[in-house]
Amino acid sequence: MQAIIYYVRQLQRLSGMKLYLNLFGMVISGLLESSAILLLVPMLGMAGIQLGGAAAGYHLPMLGFISELPQSTALLLVLGSYVLIVLCQNLIARFVAIRNVEIQQTYGRQLRVEVYSALLRAQWSFFLRKRTSDLINMMTTELARVLAGISGFLQFLTSLLFTLVQIAFAFWLSPKMTLAVLVCAALLSIFSRRFIRKAKRLGSRSTELGKTYLGGITDQLNGIKDIKSNNLEQSRLEWLHAFTGEVKQEQLDYTRLRSNSQLLYKLSSTLLIAVFIFVSFRFMQVEGPNLLLVILVFTRLWPTFSTLQSLLEQLASVVPSFKQLQSLQEECLAAVEHEADQAGERVLPMTLEQGLEARNVDFRYHADEPQYSLQNVNVRIPARQMTAIVGRSGAGKSTLVDLLMGLMQPENGEILADGQPVRGERLLSYRRSIGYVAQDPFLYNATIRDNLMMIKPDAKEAELWEALEFASSADFVRKLPDGLDTLLGDRGVRLSGGERQRLVLARAIIRKPSILVLDEATSALDTENEQRIQEALERIKASVTVIVIAHRLSTIRGADQILVIDQGRVIQQGVYSGLASEKGGMFSRLLKGQEEAG
Repeated sequence: MQAIIYYVRQLQRLSGMKLYLNLFGMVISGLLESSAILLLVPMLGMAGIQLGGAAAGYHLPMLGFISELPQSTALLLVLGSYVLIVLCQNLIARFVAIRNVEIQQTYGRQLRVEVYSALLRAQWSFFLRKRTSDLINMMTTELARVLAGISGFLQFLTSLLFTLVQIAFAFWLSPKMTLAVLVCAALLSIFSRRFIRKAKRLGSRSTELGKTYLGGITDQLNGIKDIKSNNLEQSRLEWLHAFTGEVKQEQLDYTRLRSNSQLLYKLSSTLLIAVFIFVSFRFMQVEGPNLLLVILVFTRLWPTFSTLQSLLEQLASVVPSFKQLQSLQEECLAAVEHEADQAGERVLPMTLEQGLEARNVDFRYHADEPQYSLQNVNVRIPARQMTAIVGRSGAGKSTLVDLLMGLMQPENGEILADGQPVRGERLLSYRRSIGYVAQDPFLYNATIRDNLMMIKPDAKEAELWEALEFASSADFVRKLPDGLDTLLGDRGVRLSGGERQRLVLARAIIRKPSILVLDEATSALDTENEQRIQEALERIKASVTVIVIAHRLSTIRGADQILVIDQGRVIQQGVYSGLASEKGGMFSRLLKGQEEAG
């Protein structure tokens, strides 16, 4: 329950007096509801209306004046008081219900923002260790279960306060009977602890099933082309059929658990009511209003115990979600790379004047790995020049670029921009000076205009077309039916690979970055468009530092510097002609292999 208490305390800090006022309203509502029912019988007796026997009635001293009134007047007063109490109780209950929703929705909004903000501030290496579907599941299903759990906790607190009020009234009216009911409830609660433990186990199982489902569906929809082309539809349906069988069994188990718990309480309450009525009538000679009072005490108190038990089972089933969300937030906090903008202050991008430097850099993705991805890397990338990074697959090219972009921090050594370390307060400003184009271009399911203006929200129409012209995209965008307002679909699926790559390049260049990083950004382009972009890069490299990961070596002939990486080390450095002439060198071998393949 510690994880639940952690989030409830957050709710209390956010809501302040509103929460306490609501709790007070719950107490008053319970008090009025109890008084309306439990006082009706004795008040009617004092009005001269005997229910079920010759007993004189159950006397309440403070209401003794009712018996002195004429019967009609007394009856009108009693019934009018009853209606007034019920009206007040329902008005208070309505106010409390609306305020509860306001409190919960306000907190739910803050919690979602808080969790997502923690994710956004985490280092890139944090996301390399996580499945995207698990994070989506946490932000949707598990977070919804947490919010439902908080709502359930407030309901539990409401029921508990209501029960305490009911017990207080019952003690006032019949101490012995109330004590007997409480003893029975305590014994039953001890026996019912196993239901709560089982509910917690089922909650853990439900969490794992949710992660498995979302992970499987996400993978399959991302790979739908592979499924279709390899005729895997039947195997995927079989997977879903088997999985839904597990979900069905889990839901049946949980329903059986709740049904068994409620059955136990209902049977026990029925049996105890029958026993107490028989004992009261047969051995204690209780009649009239007092016997009816015995029944009222039972019928009002026992269901509240059943409700508390049911709410405890619900809370136990969502405890795993609370623990996982708290664990995720702690992981994000441990992996934080920078604080978000404070007080809405705008962080301005830096301008690279001298260059970048990787000094004595060692890096590995996991501390327990024996092999380093990069080892003893010392390179300098001059400002306003083009530097190309080449090497075989798995050599460490992308890892070096990720470090140069500040996405990750080296285990040893440091990355410097204009002689200053890229970390801490400088990191966000440095990151905003970079335009990045990945080998696998990603576009949001929005319009072309929206995708471009995500990077520069205040961009004018002319700036949009200027970026598109640079990326050789303007012609095909003009031919689209809706032009800049064309919806691209999921990941830009409505465009060809080359068109997507050019739009991503336009998006990277629109903010006029100081550093432009291209991860094989022209691999999907035809020769004509590739040549046009190469010429555009030649024009802008006098004002922009260009870093290119290249697989097609023919595209980097104009690079000012080429770095050759193999097994995590920089083994060659120079210009195209010089490296190509080094017989037996890695660059010349790569070049020869590509020429032979061509």
